[in-house]
Amino acid sequence: MLLHIPGVFTADEVQRIRQALEQADWADGKITAGYQSAKAKHNLQLPDGHPLGKEVGAALIERLWANPDFMSAALPNKVFPPLLNCYTAGGHFDFHVDNAVRQPRGSVERVRTDLSSTLFLSDPESYDGGELVIQDTFGLREVKLAAGDLLLYPGTSLHKVNAVSRGTRYAAFFWTQSLVREDSQRTILYEMDTAIRQLTADMPDHPALVQLTGTYHNLLRRWVEV
Repeated sequence: MLLHIPGVFTADEVQRIRQALEQADWADGKITAGYQSAKAKHNLQLPDGHPLGKEVGAALIERLWANPDFMSAALPNKVFPPLLNCYTAGGHFDFHVDNAVRQPRGSVERVRTDLSSTLFLSDPESYDGGELVIQDTFGLREVKLAAGDLLLYPGTSLHKVNAVSRGTRYAAFFWTQSLVREDSQRTILYEMDTAIRQLTADMPDHPALVQLTGTYHNLLRRWVEV
């Protein structure tokens, strides 16, 4: 499942973040790539522990934890702290699959990368190229969202970032270990929860709500891993 979550940050917030990123000291993006991915990765990245990266990352997670769509779709258990990257002057990332397990720097805890998230921080009109290209059951999907919008997609996906031929593409990205490992099961739960929330808003006293909610939690109980 690919899920577009709009407006995680406002236009003013994105502008302030972008101005800070323009003044930041960037490192080679290969610092967090695995052996195979390092051969495909050609971008810049804020180093681990960078104060700006930590500030933006903490704000991003706080916003998403308050976002019903993200919580319903991701069912998050653990999160690898968000990182920030920069693509410019031909920067790109060829087709790859993200490492299955990540370990945050300085932590003994490992995170299984069930879900990937990319938060776009540059206005799409300000740069050429830079599309996030994801292969799914329907073929290749090219995604270039408005600044402040986020895309959630399966960590198992083969994906790439097209070369940026003009301007600069800033983004934040991170991985989530879900309470439910299998993408198809998460999709069923998300669609059911969305329907329950809509029915609750439209017909709060409908008798089917109790049964539907119970079925949702029984499926979650069957599939959850804690």
